[in-house]
Amino acid sequence: MIEVNVQSSIKITGSKIIYFDPLMMDNNHDADYIFITHTHYDHLELVSIKKILKEDTIIIGPEDIKDKLEGISNKIICIKPLDELSLPGIKVKGLLSYNTNKSFHKKEFNWLGYYLEFDNKKYYIAGDTDAIDENKKLDVDIAFVPIGGTYTMDYSEAATFVNEMKPKEVIPIHYGMVVGDREDFLYFKDLVKESIVSEYIKL
Repeated sequence: MIEVNVQSSIKITGSKIIYFDPLMMDNNHDADYIFITHTHYDHLELVSIKKILKEDTIIIGPEDIKDKLEGISNKIICIKPLDELSLPGIKVKGLLSYNTNKSFHKKEFNWLGYYLEFDNKKYYIAGDTDAIDENKKLDVDIAFVPIGGTYTMDYSEAATFVNEMKPKEVIPIHYGMVVGDREDFLYFKDLVKESIVSEYIKL
């Protein structure tokens, strides 16, 4: 089961319970894995991490999450783009995630997107990125891509990117909180021709 809470906060439930960039979470304390794409406030929220953390939760993210999580967890794995991990129940590869025509998410920061193999499905979680060439040819079942613009690709750029990638399903994220709204979703849905777009979830 897939749930998108707000912004880029994703929960995937199966044989493991996996979160990406948890934000505005309830007290669940059920996370097997927490993935952080980068350290901006709407992607690394300590209050939400504490609410889903349990004793054996593993947190994965870029190098600069360590200082932010000091005293919260000692089960932290830091990776860089193109690093690969094999953990109980999942396989992970760090992906490049950066801006090409703005400076909010620079390539040299080594912030992350993720490729995840889990329960016989392949996922792409883009992080805050533009439509970079390095990820266009990924073979995935489900892609999570930002559409809000300003800090990431906008709905038009995201649709072009997705149509080239050709996942089986695409779930738009990173709109409705800071930038982007329901109209961006509707425009995006209309432009995506070769994938199944998830229904509007919530803002």
